[in-house]
Amino acid sequence: MQNKQEAADNFELWARLVQDIAETRGSNAKVELCANYFSHLTPSEVSLACQFMGEGAFSNISGKRASVGAQTIGVAAAEYCGIDYDIVFKTCRTASGSSTETIQRLFENLPKARQKNTIQHWNLARISELAEKLAQTHGRKDKQRILTRIWDGLSPLATKYFLRLLSQGSLRIGFESRSVLQALARSSQVDYEQLRYAHMLTGSLAKTAELACTNRLDQAQFKLFNPIAFMLAAPLHSKSVENWQDFIAEEKFDGMRCQLHAHGPKVELFSRDLNAISNQFPELVEIFRIKGFLPTVLDGEICIFRNQTIQPFQELQKRMGVKKPSKELMSKYPVLFIGYDLLYLDQKETVSKSLIQRRISLEKLAKKYEFPISKQYSIGSKDQVDQLFEQALAHGNEGLMLKEKNAPYSFGERKNHWLKVKRPSGSIDTVILYAQAGSGKRGGSYSDFTLGVSVKEDPRYEEEFIPIGKAYGGYTDQEWKDLNKAIKGCIIDRFGPTAQLRPEIVVELEFEAIQPNSRTKAKYTLRFPRFKAIRWDLSPKDVDSLEHVELLFKEHQSKERSPQKSSRSFLYPE
Repeated sequence: MQNKQEAADNFELWARLVQDIAETRGSNAKVELCANYFSHLTPSEVSLACQFMGEGAFSNISGKRASVGAQTIGVAAAEYCGIDYDIVFKTCRTASGSSTETIQRLFENLPKARQKNTIQHWNLARISELAEKLAQTHGRKDKQRILTRIWDGLSPLATKYFLRLLSQGSLRIGFESRSVLQALARSSQVDYEQLRYAHMLTGSLAKTAELACTNRLDQAQFKLFNPIAFMLAAPLHSKSVENWQDFIAEEKFDGMRCQLHAHGPKVELFSRDLNAISNQFPELVEIFRIKGFLPTVLDGEICIFRNQTIQPFQELQKRMGVKKPSKELMSKYPVLFIGYDLLYLDQKETVSKSLIQRRISLEKLAKKYEFPISKQYSIGSKDQVDQLFEQALAHGNEGLMLKEKNAPYSFGERKNHWLKVKRPSGSIDTVILYAQAGSGKRGGSYSDFTLGVSVKEDPRYEEEFIPIGKAYGGYTDQEWKDLNKAIKGCIIDRFGPTAQLRPEIVVELEFEAIQPNSRTKAKYTLRFPRFKAIRWDLSPKDVDSLEHVELLFKEHQSKERSPQKSSRSFLYPE
């Protein structure tokens, strides 16, 4: 029994399981693999395994981060392999589209890296300790020394997933928190909805797993200042709405989703990925701090608001990621928090109540504490929705949100209770430069594409095409099959699951916006790009230029936006 337990609680085994899940088609089959693995673990081991799969090296509520930058990892990996970072490593990473995938392939194939490797078969708890040591270590060189010692004891595959744990993001295997919870419900034989509710209250997969495995789900408690998974919206389709009267409409603000927790003088802001962002917007924290709220959790949006008008999202980007914004920056890009839902009030969660009930409480709260909330519109027909949509665009907003009046707050899920009505901002003709193999339903074939624009006549560049964005949706199953057939004849090199292509296949790419991005060669990226059409009738000479992209961006920035009356009459309850 001891040997069996050691084998189950082995990080190498966990990594192979994760890779198997990535290569398995069908969500049910993925869940079954994971549930079977959980069944061989103790409660404490299940807790760590769930955390690793859905949250990363540290629980979402721990506040901890490994704080190891991509360059720190890349430089250490290049030295470990005995290769040049700029010439070799960066080139491989660009081609593969993934630092961790690049490191796995280099460690598997370069003799210098292979000679150093002696697999230690560490258990999950030991991996957690190593991540903790990284989090407590300061200084790039010291972190790199720890990383190389860890790599000595891990296989290349386990190294890839260990590095992904450190990013506190998705493992990119088509298996997110929802799937982890489904596997946990199956292995511990508990009701999935009860498990999901406990996860919402605790904010932690690790804690939820511990409660589930010890039959204590009823002891789950919400803790203020631990963010709740956001409710997500589905796109509006022709059959999404049967009765328009069942919905209300709100303008979809051109901002950043934010969850605000407040109690007395303490206020915390959390982003959609559940990271604390309070230090980026200190003026918002101060505004809500002096109001002295009862224990409260609000869902809303942070926007740049100037001259009674919500400004483009690109202006908000100037504030995002700035940990200590200067007075000058805050003055130039003033922010506003607009609330549109209430999740918790005075020791009681409100997510199980209907939208109408939550809205009544929200309006009372907004009136008492004087903070802005969204304006709601009754709708009765598609024509009314169209009119409100045009009004939202005139205000410079992204479109509309339709929200079902009697629906609860479906935390962490994308359901038809909320529907987003949007229109692409534009489209450009691009060419596919790289194709990466996917997982799940489309595993084994190319379903993730890097697309480029032309710089043939641009004196700033030596290449003919440079990347402008990545897209993995918008095509039909038949188009995807046709695309994969065409790709086979265009491959000029391979880097693990990524293929470099001759620039031959032209795609009309639609997008929500163009964003400046100094980290890319083009200095711009597309927001939410997706296939509009595969242009078999066009050739690479028809691809739009980077100068065209720059012109589109400037035109959008200079477009006038209608003022939203006054902030009080439009955004505050009357």
